[in-house]
Amino acid sequence: MDDFWTFNRQLTQRLLWWSGFSVVAGAVMGLYGRFWQGVGSQFIGWGVVDAAIALFGGWSARRKAELPDAHTAARQTGEAANLEQLLWINAGLDILYMLGGRWLMVQRGQKDERWRGMGWGIIVQGAFLLWFDLVHALLLRRGRQG
Repeated sequence: MDDFWTFNRQLTQRLLWWSGFSVVAGAVMGLYGRFWQGVGSQFIGWGVVDAAIALFGGWSARRKAELPDAHTAARQTGEAANLEQLLWINAGLDILYMLGGRWLMVQRGQKDERWRGMGWGIIVQGAFLLWFDLVHALLLRRGRQG
């Protein structure tokens, strides 16, 4: 990895793009039946949270990138290791989110298709975030080892 701060900026931009897509897609889904309203409500909710994470993460990274030692190898290696660890933790949480969505879909969704849609929405959002977190964690690991 040439520059951790560039990598971090790209990661947060990607998450912000996903959050924007999620909110717009969720709003469109809300125009249809109860199942799609359930899926859409989760897309909107997760999109808003992802946007907040991306914006806060970007702001925090910009502040750190302005520190006097920000571009030293030691600082960038440490920041990369911290972010990688956070991404691995998030990947574990993503699996729990998907399991929770499955539970919601099966338990509450048996009687109400909106709840079934909410479960599916959580599963889709969790699956994307699992992929997102794993890819970025692996890229960080490869960059630190490379």
